[in-house]
Amino acid sequence: MTDVTPPAYYIAPRCEEELQILHVDDDLIVVNKPAFLYTVPGRGPENSDSVITRLQPDYPEAVIVHRLDLDTSGLLVVARSERARQVLSQQIRDREIQKTYQAVVWGIIEQDEGEINLPIGKDWENRPRCKIDYEEGKASLTYFTVEQRNPDTHRTLVTLKPVTGRQHQLRLHLKSIGHPILGCDLYAHDEALQAEPRLMLHACGLAFKHPDGQMVSWDVKNDWGLD
Repeated sequence: MTDVTPPAYYIAPRCEEELQILHVDDDLIVVNKPAFLYTVPGRGPENSDSVITRLQPDYPEAVIVHRLDLDTSGLLVVARSERARQVLSQQIRDREIQKTYQAVVWGIIEQDEGEINLPIGKDWENRPRCKIDYEEGKASLTYFTVEQRNPDTHRTLVTLKPVTGRQHQLRLHLKSIGHPILGCDLYAHDEALQAEPRLMLHACGLAFKHPDGQMVSWDVKNDWGLD
């Protein structure tokens, strides 16, 4: 009898979208990652498809320096040289890389702009979730700007600028003010989860100092208008 025991780990849906390469030079590559593509291979052979495995046949020297969650789409910079790896990694540690995100959230955010300043820690009993933790959590800060509201569909489109880079920071911060990101399988309530077939979170802006010393930036927004 054939063993049909399922693997003891999550298998991601197959990503049929292409990885969009926006820029290549001797030091780095900038890509626009589709949703449901790992940044690096996940657990098990079924989860081997990723940004790095798609790049390395043509760029075997490519090295990942930061990541996006599986179901988050958007901009990533990948190092091609050792100096780029060091320079970019240092900017990440020093919070000098500027990242901007788009999100569509549940409900109507009344403020035009604001900040969410809530400490985040691991939720060990509900892994891989995190939680707001005032005792042991790490300081976490997100700025937001409302771009569009649609009361008829009960949605708000926001631009997000995280100052810190905690795990699930944007998802958890928005959920904590009562506006979970649509399609979020970790923090959204059922109605918000079922509202979209994917997590409505996109890394739309990226700016940093190139290893040659010049400031560079990319801006790739999704067409998530609420009309």
